[in-house]
Amino acid sequence: MQTITLKVEGMSCNHCVNSIEGALKNIGATGKVDLAAKSVQVTYEESKTNPDAIKAAIEDQGYDVV
Repeated sequence: MQTITLKVEGMSCNHCVNSIEGALKNIGATGKVDLAAKSVQVTYEESKTNPDAIKAAIEDQGYDVV
């Protein structure tokens, strides 16, 4: 298992948390959103997904990975 932490702009509420965590689950990753820190800690298996796919899944929900 690999873990990365990404800075994400545009999150402000629990809907944002659910949206991002759901998108990550759909690609085989798990995420823990920290609204105060504007970050997402993502755990994933390299055989199932990769950092580029994780960033794309978050950005597809309307958020900016910085």
